[in-house]
Amino acid sequence: MTAITIPDFCLVVLIGSTGAGKSTFARRHFKPTEIISSDYARGLISDDENDQAISVDAFDLVATIAEKRLKHRRLAVIDATNVRAPDRKRWVELARKWHALPAAIVLDVDLYDCMAHNKDRPDRQFGPG
Repeated sequence: MTAITIPDFCLVVLIGSTGAGKSTFARRHFKPTEIISSDYARGLISDDENDQAISVDAFDLVATIAEKRLKHRRLAVIDATNVRAPDRKRWVELARKWHALPAAIVLDVDLYDCMAHNKDRPDRQFGPG
């Protein structure tokens, strides 16, 4: 396993497909209070972590929480797919606003492994796409 060293004050963006293990990785390496999950935000808003229809509001909530943590010089970890460059740009801009280092951790997991992980999750029936 590779050791990862990050500063105490930064914004960490997890990057990987659905089923890549981002949430599991986050739980193993970060405090629960440091992790800001888009799925959890969806659940807070709509009582359904899989409700993609409210993603805009969920990501607004994630950004608000991340900004409050950075304002108080706390580590923030964004647990979302973040596979598109425009999605990551938002987090880089937020980190820079608060003079925090933007960092990325990419979980490069084989597509078929991601599909197998998702198949084993009854709450995540998005299909192979």
